[in-house]
Amino acid sequence: MNNLLPRLATRMFNTPVAIHPRKAEIVVAALADRLGIGGMVRLDGTGIVPMAMEDDEYGFAEPGRTPRAGYDNVGGVAVIEVQGTLVQKLGSLRPYSGMSGYDGIRQNLLMALDDPDVSAIALDIDSPGGEVAGCFDLVDMIYGARGVKPIWSILNESAYSAAYAIASAADRIIVPRTGGVGSIGVICAHVDLSEALSKAGMKVTFITYGDYKADGHSEIPLAPDALARFQADINTMGELFVETVARNRNVAAATVRDTQAATFMGDKGVALGLADEVAAPDAAFRALIQSIRS
Repeated sequence: MNNLLPRLATRMFNTPVAIHPRKAEIVVAALADRLGIGGMVRLDGTGIVPMAMEDDEYGFAEPGRTPRAGYDNVGGVAVIEVQGTLVQKLGSLRPYSGMSGYDGIRQNLLMALDDPDVSAIALDIDSPGGEVAGCFDLVDMIYGARGVKPIWSILNESAYSAAYAIASAADRIIVPRTGGVGSIGVICAHVDLSEALSKAGMKVTFITYGDYKADGHSEIPLAPDALARFQADINTMGELFVETVARNRNVAAATVRDTQAATFMGDKGVALGLADEVAAPDAAFRALIQSIRS
């Protein structure tokens, strides 16, 4: 696992992610601890305490599963899991080590749409979100599949950020009383190691072609003009998120934008138009079964 840490770090630091802030802090702090970073602070100056990575929060793939069976057919409904932290490429049709891949979700959806034994699709979602890369292409694909077969997002318990973008693409969203929706926003964590390197007696010199080539590197402070350019990119991604949700949910973009990436529990999400109904996951699944049998 240790040889994967640098790769995980590149997918978390200095790159835009659509993820619930609390989950982001857990992942960032855990990586910092394992990579030997001594301390990290929030924008308000308070410290982020390193803690154990929540690898087991959402569980591993069950023993005996075949990679060619990416979903379960329950009464004619393909149940596609969208669980844990979302990444662009996982190489698995099932959640693995607390992550789900957009590649696996896409493949499962395409298979289910083409499966004659499947009459409807349930996205079984419990995720704080994840990577921006690949998310909106998947969302557009799900949205484009509306009308082929019923697609319901059944939250068990929550769909935040990138996971909510996926949920919003379905025909219907059902959230439990204690579940939540929202966090419609984008975040990017920049790591500045320059002071730590100086204290360690190390000096890094970048030799570049192009004025902006070294922007965002952890070895140097983030210059104001570089921050402005990164902020512009984040704003563009955020507006894409807002417009996508507004289209998917048929609500005004201003309504989505005004949420300011807040999260909403149960009926509050329904009141804003971010979900359709409050119901327990098993009740929602029974309703989907009944809808295709009636």
